[in-house]
Amino acid sequence: LHRTGPSFTIDTVLAMRERFPEAELFYLIGHDNIPELHTWRRYEEFQDLVQFVVFGRSAHDSPHPFPIIERRVDISATEIRARVARGASIRYLVPEAVREVIAKHKLYREP
Repeated sequence: LHRTGPSFTIDTVLAMRERFPEAELFYLIGHDNIPELHTWRRYEEFQDLVQFVVFGRSAHDSPHPFPIIERRVDISATEIRARVARGASIRYLVPEAVREVIAKHKLYREP
């Protein structure tokens, strides 16, 4: 929150690692992000710092080497951000407190 300019996930993970050097870090990711994961900034280093855990969508998901948590409800963070950007409701898709923060701070809206 206090960085200027773009903030990449690797920067956050490095800050968490510095603050909690003995912690085992897990990074939860939707299955839809797997094909592009290798393009993330400093991916190899990132992969060494965290254990990726994938939110699977179905038995037909493409294979990958990460542990899977099967979703009970098919909710995509990408879809939630897209709904917010186009002004559609996200009620019942996220906890009410999360919806309020997104609305209050006008997150995920086009500038």
